[in-house]
Amino acid sequence: MRLIRFATTALAAATLAMPAAALAAPGDAPAAATSSAAPPSAAPPSAPAPALPSIPKVIPGPDIYTTLKSSGQFTILVKALDQAGLAPILQRYPNLTFFAPTDAAMNALPPDVLTKLLAQNDASANQLQQILKYHLINAVVDSSKIKGAKGPVTTVEATPVVFDGANPDDLLVNNADIIQADIKVANGGVINVIDKVLIPTDSPFAAAAAPAAAAAATPAPAGT
Repeated sequence: MRLIRFATTALAAATLAMPAAALAAPGDAPAAATSSAAPPSAAPPSAPAPALPSIPKVIPGPDIYTTLKSSGQFTILVKALDQAGLAPILQRYPNLTFFAPTDAAMNALPPDVLTKLLAQNDASANQLQQILKYHLINAVVDSSKIKGAKGPVTTVEATPVVFDGANPDDLLVNNADIIQADIKVANGGVINVIDKVLIPTDSPFAAAAAPAAAAAATPAPAGT
């Protein structure tokens, strides 16, 4: 099976843009309220954010691939890495960051998309490799670099992902929540576990996967 050769040229680590706080210029003081003005009504309390999925703690191993395989929570991802020929990259190369979708995240893809990606042919292998390389950054990106930051970072696939660390308790990469961060393996790599599969916009599966990602991101109505 012909596979795309992994680019060995190191990608420069992109700088996360810190969000700039927009400060309003001071204006004229507001007029004093008259005695007949009604007091403002209290704002209703905001609904609590839905709880993030939780998984058992992933134990760091010697490298990214071995750690994922030993965990037992990434069986579909490990099969995909084997099939796309990326397992040796995650074993040999240090100081990489991989955003690892769980089995639940992989199974949330439309069934026909997952079936086509895992099909045993060259076209599927190339498309699968493109998607998996979109989860890989040739630099160490742990939670300390994401918290308080917002902006794009280039992946090995060459299309950037977008981080949003505005909420330190819910770090995002594109539309995926990081549900377990900073799994630091022995060769300097980092695994950040995510609850959705990241699909680059130029992938032929981008449109098909979008409805599943949107549905997964929508919390269930109260009382259900």
